[in-house]
Amino acid sequence: MKKTFVFLLAMFMAYLNYAQNIEVCNTCPISTLKAAINLANDFDTITVRKGTYKEHDVLINKPLTIVGENYPVIDGELKGEIITITSDNVTVDGLFIINVGTSYTEDYAAIRVRKSKHFIIKNLVLEKLFFGIYIEKSNYGKVFHNKIIGDAVAEYNSGNGIQLWYSNHVDVEHNYVQDVRDGIYLEFADHCLIKNNVSSNNLRYGLHFMFSNDDIYEDNTFENNGAGVAVMFSKKIKMFNNIFRENWGTASYGMLLKEINDAEIIGNTFNENTIGINIEGSNRILYKNNDFINNGWAIKVRGACYTNSFLENNFLYNSFDIAYNSKVNDNVFDKNYWSSYTGYDLNKDGIGDVPYRPVKLFSYVVNRTPETIILLRSLFIDIIDFSEKVSPVFTPDNLLDHNPLTKRVTW
Repeated sequence: MKKTFVFLLAMFMAYLNYAQNIEVCNTCPISTLKAAINLANDFDTITVRKGTYKEHDVLINKPLTIVGENYPVIDGELKGEIITITSDNVTVDGLFIINVGTSYTEDYAAIRVRKSKHFIIKNLVLEKLFFGIYIEKSNYGKVFHNKIIGDAVAEYNSGNGIQLWYSNHVDVEHNYVQDVRDGIYLEFADHCLIKNNVSSNNLRYGLHFMFSNDDIYEDNTFENNGAGVAVMFSKKIKMFNNIFRENWGTASYGMLLKEINDAEIIGNTFNENTIGINIEGSNRILYKNNDFINNGWAIKVRGACYTNSFLENNFLYNSFDIAYNSKVNDNVFDKNYWSSYTGYDLNKDGIGDVPYRPVKLFSYVVNRTPETIILLRSLFIDIIDFSEKVSPVFTPDNLLDHNPLTKRVTW
């Protein structure tokens, strides 16, 4: 058995050594990408020279490496999908793809990967698109160093920048996405890594994922998107060291958590959002070492959120630190730094001697009657907040940080 395996491996390596390079250019014998693919054998490399190639419905149905030299333009002329990959072991590198067709019945993409494994999509520039990169029922792939610039105006006739659907073990790294519907969208995508991406100025969400478990989101920036980031119906998510910034609007937030369980949200920055984190029906989540800076609400808890831990976070200059719509609380707040804390530390151990109550009565009032926000800076509000702090009636009486820090947390 071992000898057979060695023989097969040797044959495979020998086959790879015979892999050919096919050149495509406007003045070459082979002047289209379609023709090159038809002529190529498995594991050949196709080099596309600089120029403009007006092609769409390009099908890559065999293992190939396609490399663009100086970013040749593949122009779909708005006729439909441009490149579709249906084979395992395909690499597409260094193309400039433009003019994807728009449809109300088909999700046309600049490049689609369908039912494939071990694919690499890298160094692409995509413009004038409907959907950008669409990964469909494909596993064990990498999507990295791509630049996706849409021109979306309305949600109904625009698509997503990078979309994963029923696809697992996919790494999405170092991509720049803007001006599409959702920057990065995942649905039924497990064990994926989303890292070092910038998703900004998108119509709806910078990141939107549902029914996707065991994923890691790390070192991404989500800025100035229509509604921020939406995280729904998933479990065992890890979100580390991301930036959620300047997501403003009446229905906007840095991040929405809905039906999320057993997750870790650590080391993130929520800066200048209407709501830093909007939480609903999410349980057993660790929030640690996060910065909440200059938000309208740092955290708004909508209800049905149990056994969560908020540990060693910084709450800095938010209009409201915590908002609750219930008197029931079994979440833990411990050793956080609150810029509005006015207690003292007589023994100088860095922990305030007086517990801090982060939920103000006025935040409770604003939740029920949003128009009262115009009274935010008035003396009357200071008085009612003080009275509620002394004798809680409307806010959870056990929602306290018993060990508020007197200095900002550093890590």
